[in-house]
Amino acid sequence: MARLDLTQRLRTDTGAAVLLLSVTLLALLWANSPLSGAYSALWETPVSLEIGDLAFDMDLHHWVNDGLMVLFFFVVGLEVRQELSVGSLRRRSQRLVPLVAGTAGVVVPALIYLAIAGSTAPEGWGAVVGTDTAFLLGVLALVGPRMSNQLRVFLLTLSVVDDFLAVTIIGVVYSEDVRIGPLLIAAACLGALWLLGRMREWRSTPYVLVVVVLWGATMQAGVHPSIAGMLAGLLVPAALTRRADVVRTKNLYRAYWQSPSASVARDVHLGLSRSISVNHRLHEVLNTPVNVVVVPLFALANAGIDLRGGALGEALASSITWGVVGGLVVGKLVGISLGTWAAVKAGLGTLPDGVGPGSVLGGAALSGIGFTVSLLVIGLAFDDESQVQAATVGVLLALVLASLVAWALFRLARVRWGEETADLPTTLDPPVDPRHDHVQGEPDAPHTIVEYLDYECPFCARATGMWRDLRDELDGRVRYVVRHLPLDDVHPHAHLAAVAAEAAHRQGRFWDMHHHLFAHQSRLEAEDLRGYADELGLDVEQFDADLADESLHARVRDHAESARLSGARGTPTFFLDGVRHQGPHDAATLIAAIEELDAAGRTGR
Repeated sequence: MARLDLTQRLRTDTGAAVLLLSVTLLALLWANSPLSGAYSALWETPVSLEIGDLAFDMDLHHWVNDGLMVLFFFVVGLEVRQELSVGSLRRRSQRLVPLVAGTAGVVVPALIYLAIAGSTAPEGWGAVVGTDTAFLLGVLALVGPRMSNQLRVFLLTLSVVDDFLAVTIIGVVYSEDVRIGPLLIAAACLGALWLLGRMREWRSTPYVLVVVVLWGATMQAGVHPSIAGMLAGLLVPAALTRRADVVRTKNLYRAYWQSPSASVARDVHLGLSRSISVNHRLHEVLNTPVNVVVVPLFALANAGIDLRGGALGEALASSITWGVVGGLVVGKLVGISLGTWAAVKAGLGTLPDGVGPGSVLGGAALSGIGFTVSLLVIGLAFDDESQVQAATVGVLLALVLASLVAWALFRLARVRWGEETADLPTTLDPPVDPRHDHVQGEPDAPHTIVEYLDYECPFCARATGMWRDLRDELDGRVRYVVRHLPLDDVHPHAHLAAVAAEAAHRQGRFWDMHHHLFAHQSRLEAEDLRGYADELGLDVEQFDADLADESLHARVRDHAESARLSGARGTPTFFLDGVRHQGPHDAATLIAAIEELDAAGRTGR
């Protein structure tokens, strides 16, 4: 149990950041202790791998930087593809602001570095372009607003742009002695990944095998493998889970329940895998090992600089150190803030709901935590040990200073501008009113579940059925309320279907129409709705008149506005006793949440 708790903590943003900071401090202490010779000897250990005529002969330090770190950049590529396909970069209006801000957050730091250290070591400008996402999110959890999920999403989107540009710079600028033959093999591997995606190959094994060959070819070509990892991740397709695939898997489970055997169990396993995109499956498998093993191991191998014998004083007197500090701490803050302001002023998009300008400033300051990408570039850009030391000291100083500046800006935003949170609202607005809301269950039940739904949403159809489980399990302790949130941009028939339910309500048949609409989600045209009214025995002429009644259309729009004020942005969204429920919304989870509330009430908490 203790091991499980530790793993769960390490998977959190704060846990990952604490682990990374702890390993960094360990590397510094080790490199500056009497055992510093062992530290250097460890990373200089030669490790060779020969496959036929191919030979990969590197020391342990390079295996970490050029081998294991490819997994890090591969995960970054997977995340970028997810954001482009199904996430916050899917729509033009959503991606332009972070695109402009992220680009400015790369250009301005590089210019500041060159202004300070360009005459001494211009090749080091790439050390200030990247942001360490793990450190950023961990420090945000420590110094940011009490609730900062929307700001977190905005910063993650920024980091996607930032990482893409940074990895491109590493692959293009810091690659030497390129060999054409292996480069052509690498290009063929990228073509194979694209072809696998076009063929909708759902098994992960072919993608993994091609990526391994791609890494080897890139190494032999003399191109830094970070760009291979990023491009490979970008070519692995991502998609939302389709309801039909979920239903198919459910049927496989039913078959296993009726006849448990090895062959049926295999079918269930394959059905589960097929229902989730290969991108999401690979990301789920690799994300924890990368954050808990690969990145900390990279920090251990690269953060251990020997600062004895006056080396620290030399670093603090170096323009390289202050070029890195200026680029990361000042450049990121100025570049991202100005880029965001310019993009919003130009009408390219808006800030996420709940995120104010003070939170943007604090997040921009946190982006000055370069660390992982910065240390990688330092190892590629500099050959002189004193330059490496100076640049590494700059990265570590920037980590501390960026965190302090962000803390001050978040505090200023809270005190001066009243930005207590950087998230969507979580309280139901307006509260449930039985005179206007559609309620099932005991009127005086101690608990209330409110669902915002869309009649064309396939997941709502299944989630809504959980009410029967709650009613049976909790026996009068909960009531169920429905509110409309038609997602007009993706479900063109949902608004009229909601009006149809309200029209049926005028004849006392809301719940009958409610269930009928979910049972016929693929047929929600006006003529279909009229047919359903006839099947339910409604006065069809009255139903037609009500379907055209502007007051019912306004009622549906009022529900949608209520969803906006309450922080509901998708369907289904649930509120438990007036507070937005976050996480899984299956019946078992909601029952457990209600039982926990009851237990807390009994103990007076």
